[in-house]
Amino acid sequence: MNNLFKGAASAVLALSASVLITGQAAADKLDDVLADGELRCAVVLDFPPMGFRDSNNEPVGMDVDMCADLAAAMGVDHQVVGVTWAERIPALISGKVDVAIASSSDTLERAQTVGFTVPYMVFQFQALLKEDADITAWEDLESARVGAAVGTTYESEFLAYKDTHWPDAEGRYVSFQSENESFLAVSQGQVDAVIVTDTAAANVVNSDKYGELKLGPVAPFGADYVGMMTLRQEYGWINYLNLFINRQIRSGRFDELYAKWIGGEPPALDIPGVYY
Repeated sequence: MNNLFKGAASAVLALSASVLITGQAAADKLDDVLADGELRCAVVLDFPPMGFRDSNNEPVGMDVDMCADLAAAMGVDHQVVGVTWAERIPALISGKVDVAIASSSDTLERAQTVGFTVPYMVFQFQALLKEDADITAWEDLESARVGAAVGTTYESEFLAYKDTHWPDAEGRYVSFQSENESFLAVSQGQVDAVIVTDTAAANVVNSDKYGELKLGPVAPFGADYVGMMTLRQEYGWINYLNLFINRQIRSGRFDELYAKWIGGEPPALDIPGVYY
């Protein structure tokens, strides 16, 4: 009996050690953030009203508030790390941030490198014009000078559309390093139009920061669904982020943030007939 008891005890200890080792191996970014007590969010801060700096140079916007809400739900502090469009994925890969809450289109190309959550926002793409521009329809852009911020989905979508529908167009395309640079370019007449999201276009027009600009035609690309990004293999973290987005909507917090930063009727984040 004594030897049998010793054998059973050894087996239990071995099983316990195995569980501990397995638990350590299964630990992911969610565990890291909880253990560190701080959530680091990559946010594009020249993309109002989603992310920008206020008069005190403090990060504000809907993406910034989403970061703060996520940290509060986890019971940790948060740090907003300002990034450009091109810096979002490198910031994740290098470990500089834990999540990118940066209005990132959930493209299949990006999903080969990073992991996406379910959508937490949806945009339309739209042209932003000078007040005196005579562009009234999307097809008018065929012979115009058009620009967009480099590394954005609307840049790639516009160029793909241009190659397919306007292969012999006389118009010229220009890339800009940031949203602000593109807004300044259209206000100064360097280009006839820039392609942006509908929310950014409305914000710029209402602010009068770049002079007299107006909303142009909406792109025929369809809705642009955006999700949070993290490392592709962080399944536990992605599951938690998905549930957080779900809770934001169920609690009415998403509607509050949309009213605060954008206004109007919040968009539907689900796609009819599609599970994800």
